Amino acid sequence: MEFTGFSKKTLPFLKAIRANNNKEWFDAHKREYEELILNPSRAFVIEMGEHLQALEPTINAEPKINQSLFRIYRDIRRMGANKEPIKSRIGIIFWQGKGSRLQSSSFYLHFSPDELLVAVGIRWFEKPLLEAFREYIGDEEKRIELDEVLQELSACGYQILPHGYKRYPQGFHSHMPSAEVSLYKGVAAMQILEPTLIEDGEKFIATLYKIYEDMLPLHKIMYAVSLKVKED
Repeated sequence: MEFTGFSKKTLPFLKAIRANNNKEWFDAHKREYEELILNPSRAFVIEMGEHLQALEPTINAEPKINQSLFRIYRDIRRMGANKEPIKSRIGIIFWQGKGSRLQSSSFYLHFSPDELLVAVGIRWFEKPLLEAFREYIGDEEKRIELDEVLQELSACGYQILPHGYKRYPQGFHSHMPSAEVSLYKGVAAMQILEPTLIEDGEKFIATLYKIYEDMLPLHKIMYAVSLKVKED
């Protein structure tokens, strides 16, 4: 299936999910989900994946649920989780490495009736990755390089995840060059766009490719961090 963009009915369908967020309604509209979201998402993963593999040949682009595609059903069993059973925000991820897709550097996007968010990096560090990150930035040259990449992306108008910690972790202090990067709980850059961009396949692909290309230096650093994770 060639990717030509998502239908103009896709965003209204996501609004309808919000207004009718229950399994019975969704089951009755399963065919619309497949036609408006699932099938074009698969086609998008294939085409965008080919573009990204020109930047990073080993990027994972798997047009399957729980791979590059996220489940439409929300896990409402988790404590504090949103209790609406059906998601009205569609996420797609292209990750590099053999580990968990969410603990690997990735090219990510999600769209909803409210926004199209495009991002690169790792949103949060679980303990093994946090330890690997701090080991990586313990090298002053690498720490400064990451800081400079983040500053360059910010200067280009991209948003950077805010620091997650207020105190410097052990081994870091305020007098060290670029010490502030040790305060991150995750490192990612992002841009928010109008969600209707998804309806123009050619422009959608081209816009994302430019953003991902701009953010490639950050992706390379975060991938290098992930390679330092120690296996049990």
